[in-house]
Parts: sequence; structure tokens; C-alpha cells
Amino acid sequence: MGRALKRENPLEVRIAGLSFKNPVMTASGTFGYGSEFAPYMDLNKLGAIVVKGLSLYPRQGNPGPRIVETPSGMLNAIGLQNVGVDDFIERKLPLLKGVDTHVIANIFGETVEDYVEVARRLDAAKGVAALEINISCPNVKKGGIVFGTDPNEAFKVVSAVRKATRLPVITKLSPNVTDIKVMVKAAEDGGSDAISLINTITGMAIDVERRRPVLATATGGLSGPAIRPIAVRMVWQAAQVAKVPIIGMGGIVTAKDALEFIIAGATAVQVGTANFIEPDASVKVVDGIEEYLVRKNMKLEELIGSLRSG
Repeated sequence: MGRALKRENPLEVRIAGLSFKNPVMTASGTFGYGSEFAPYMDLNKLGAIVVKGLSLYPRQGNPGPRIVETPSGMLNAIGLQNVGVDDFIERKLPLLKGVDTHVIANIFGETVEDYVEVARRLDAAKGVAALEINISCPNVKKGGIVFGTDPNEAFKVVSAVRKATRLPVITKLSPNVTDIKVMVKAAEDGGSDAISLINTITGMAIDVERRRPVLATATGGLSGPAIRPIAVRMVWQAAQVAKVPIIGMGGIVTAKDALEFIIAGATAVQVGTANFIEPDASVKVVDGIEEYLVRKNMKLEELIGSLRSG
């Protein structure tokens, strides 16, 4: 008998030279380092695991309270608490060794040099498939300018990371900008292989009895379904100019939510805040997308950017 033909996977997508079994990833900062969710779901069913943001040295994060629930979402001011890149490589990454999915390391820094050094160390680590650069961080050397809101600074950090690693580079953009298209171009010009958006939107909650901010830091990042319409709009705008694949996120809870991003132009999506509500939310999104494609008799690639006018 001849060899059985390999069944084509209608959910498969390609981003930055990598093949993903499906378009659903976990969003950085909402899924720990991946292994924490193993008791609650099959990690092999994910398109990719994007780990908690990694810095050059460990960070304790902000004092509490640093999370507050809001209508259809939540505000967080965790402060990018993490174990540091070396501890991640030595203790966290090996726990994902047997998982059949890509591991994407989210990285950040206070200076360009920080980003470069973290990227360099991860480049040599076995098991990391790509880097996602979080450029929504203050650039200390520039007096608090945020890399993600200044196209010149964004270009500098992306191009520096691009030179420091052989791994695919994904740039995660901030929504707190006037024109997302300008930031997309800056990231692409810097050598980014893909774009992910949106990060959280700056928000605030006030305790009216105490007349004080609820969060210790006063403001925080708003995420969850409340921001989804904004995120879909920004992904659609980014797709008008992007020459590289887009990974969309912002308030995805169901497959229908994810499909909005894909139809708007995203090649893949990330599930974030929903992980706090249902640990296996991302797998349910995968199943829902597959059901939709079967019902429509389509492949995922046919759906990407298929928004009709009018």
C-alpha cells in the first residue's frame, strides 16, 4: 500500500517563516510562563504560547493593589513583574520542552541596550521560536519617552533587536498613539517580521468613598471585552499599510471575537484577559474557529482580510 497522504490543516498559518498549527496564541502577561496552565488544558492545542514579559534582571513589579475589575474588563498595573531572562532560560523554559507548540518570548527593557542583551541571551536558548518586543516601556535615557509612541524610538529599538538575534521578531504596538499606521511603518522599517496589537489602553478607576485611585499607581492598562471594538479598528487600520503579518488582540473571549480580528486583516490572534476567567479559553477559541471554517467550507487563509465593504 502507498503512503497515506498527509491531511491538509485548514487552520495552519505562516508568520515570519514559522508554521503555526492554528492562529490562536496566548497573550503575554496573562498566561504566566506557560507551564502553570498545563493542569487545566492541553497546551499542545495552542498555536503558540507567548510568555510573560522578560527583562534583563528580575523585577518585583508595582505595590498593590494592582488589579481592579471594571465593566467588561479590568485594569492592571502589575509593573512587568518577572523572574528575569536568565532564570526563565534555566528554570521556566525547560518545563515546556515536551509541548508541541511554538514558544514566543516577550521582552522589554528600559534602554535599547537592555532589549539587545535580553534578545541576545534568548537567541542562544533552545526552545524559543520567536521574540515579541514590548515597546510600551519608558525609555529612561530619553527622559521617559515611551518607545511605542515615538516612531523614531520604535525604529531604534526594533532595528537594534533585529541585529541582535536570528529569531523572528514581532513588535507589539501600543494603542496609545495618534496614528497606528506610523508606528506600523516604523516597526517594519526597523526590520520587524510581524506586528502584534493592541497592548492595553491607559485607564483609571477611583474609589469615590475614599476619593483615591483604586490602583496604587493611579493608572493602569485596560484590557478585556471593553476594548475590543477599538482593537479591531486598529488592526483593520494597521492591515491597510502593513507588509508583514499582523497578530491581533484585545478583548477576545470567543471564536466570534477572534474571527472579527481575522476578517479585519489579522493572520493570528492572542487571547489574554479571558485566561483569567476560563483557563482553557484559548482552546475553545481554536475549536470555534475550526467549526466556523467547516460551516463556511473555507480555509483560514481565505478569511484573513476578507472584510467586505458596505
